Amino acid sequence: MALAPEEVERYARHLVLPEVGGPGQNRLKAARVLVVGAGGLGAPLIQYLAAAGIGTIGIADDDTVSLSNLQRQVIHRTGDIGRPKVESAAEAVAALNPHVKVVSHPFRLTEANAEETIAGYDIVADGSDNFATRYAVSDACFHAKRPLVTAALGRFDGSLTTLRPHETGPDGRPNPTYRCLFPSPPPPGSVPPCAEAGVLGALAGVMGSLMAMEVVRAITGFGEPLVGRLLMVDARSMRFETLGYGWDETNPLSGTVR
Repeated sequence: MALAPEEVERYARHLVLPEVGGPGQNRLKAARVLVVGAGGLGAPLIQYLAAAGIGTIGIADDDTVSLSNLQRQVIHRTGDIGRPKVESAAEAVAALNPHVKVVSHPFRLTEANAEETIAGYDIVADGSDNFATRYAVSDACFHAKRPLVTAALGRFDGSLTTLRPHETGPDGRPNPTYRCLFPSPPPPGSVPPCAEAGVLGALAGVMGSLMAMEVVRAITGFGEPLVGRLLMVDARSMRFETLGYGWDETNPLSGTVR
């Protein structure tokens, strides 16, 4: 899949990176990435994936744009209030990079539809804001053997990891699943939603950009992905820490102990 002359100029700063170059940029162009959620995390993630030249970006979101979103969901504009987020996000991508195809999925991913939706993509990036979707998506990615980049936001903190449980690690053991890290969702009502707790707008931009970096890394193959590592960001102290975690033999997906 050759790059057009306009694409060569557009992606020139990637092409001069030995770790990306022409082969890596062509892999980005051929890639199909599903972004779950076009909100605080999904907005900057989608923008950077489009700018990087991802060939096809799927966007799954059942919500509409509200005024309170605009403090952090930078892909949407004031004039988009009331519109489906998948529509305004697709319009923004078209304006940013006409070489990128957007596929809209204007519904919430659930246990019933996640695996079927994910099957059409090479990699999934989950920026959803609820536990039901996170578990449905992570379980579906396991069964569909798709890599998953997943992140979460708190008030002043964020976390990010990459999951490839369909592969084995350097030690020959299976890579961990999402349920190895978080075996089950917290009790209902124990974690207040963003509308009640608040969230620092710029933090969403930081975490969404880091998600985009993990996706680009997964496609092009440079560097060390966050497999078996949870990156934690504290915006109050500007501290970045990484926690290692491994495969749990009792996890319900790939575990061997029942």
